Amino acid sequence: MQDQHTLPRFSIIMVNYKTLELSKNALNFIKSAIDIERNPVWVVDNQSEDASSEYLRGLDWIRLIERAPEPNENGFTAHGRALDLAFHQIDTDYVFLFHTDTFLYDAFILEHMLKILMANPKTVAVGCLEQVQRPILHTAWRYFIRFLKHYQRIIKLKLGLKTRPPRGFYEIYIKSFCALWDAKLMKSKQLQFMMDDRIPGYQLQDMLRAEGYQIATISPRTIFKYLDHVEAGTVSLREGYGPSHKRIQRKLAVLNSLNQHNTQ
Repeated sequence: MQDQHTLPRFSIIMVNYKTLELSKNALNFIKSAIDIERNPVWVVDNQSEDASSEYLRGLDWIRLIERAPEPNENGFTAHGRALDLAFHQIDTDYVFLFHTDTFLYDAFILEHMLKILMANPKTVAVGCLEQVQRPILHTAWRYFIRFLKHYQRIIKLKLGLKTRPPRGFYEIYIKSFCALWDAKLMKSKQLQFMMDDRIPGYQLQDMLRAEGYQIATISPRTIFKYLDHVEAGTVSLREGYGPSHKRIQRKLAVLNSLNQHNTQ
């Protein structure tokens, strides 16, 4: 592993909303993996007003922002505005976005992502297109179903039938569970993550690609060697899914694994 002091400084931004157990594990892993004195960790609490808020207030090593969401904000809008609130306060040239359900086991992946970004001045971000690592057959099946739906909607539109707009059958946007951004370049262009009422970062990626910048991608096989992500773990808690829901089962499996590791 490369000496962290030979790499540029970076910030980490995480948004918390009622995810005490997830946030606690995520932050403990971050604290163990990086130099928190050199690389500040910003956490924005979207007015959780629960045990997770109290927990965050008790941490003296994070930079906590307590945000009051605006009325009638949906989930991704509140998340995006929270990201931007911290983003405008960071003083580093680079920033990693993390979710509270992302568990960083080895900081090598952060170093790897920084090196990719710095290797090409036209690269503005680095991340993964998938939120979990799936078996090859599972991935192929997902693409096949998306392919069918894509062209089914195109045909319906041509026939004048009512349908949803066709969407691409493959992923094109890096996900924010662990994504590296060139903060200095973004600020020089007065850009931010929440734009045009879309999922945070999607419009930003479209705009920068249109200007000739590149979004570098890392395969799930690579990134998930060094971290884990409970896909939509925070959403599953917010939406109140039952114990049999696959996202709740995924969350419990990861947390049980972590608890077993911590007791060994």
